Amino acid sequence: MEARLIELEAKLSFAEDLLDTLNTTVFRQQERIDLLERQIRLLHEQMQTLRPAEEASDPRAEIPPHY
Repeated sequence: MEARLIELEAKLSFAEDLLDTLNTTVFRQQERIDLLERQIRLLHEQMQTLRPAEEASDPRAEIPPHY
């Protein structure tokens, strides 16, 4: 009976350690996801500010009068 109890305590200890490791991993992944979302948002904003300038200098928009 005592051996089984010791075995269960050891398994619980390993399970708690694994859970802590997984929680840390998930936390770091969420931080990385948040950072990537902020970067995407900034890139999107930069593209929106550049878009009107690109459309004005688009050579296809400047069709010569002889067409």
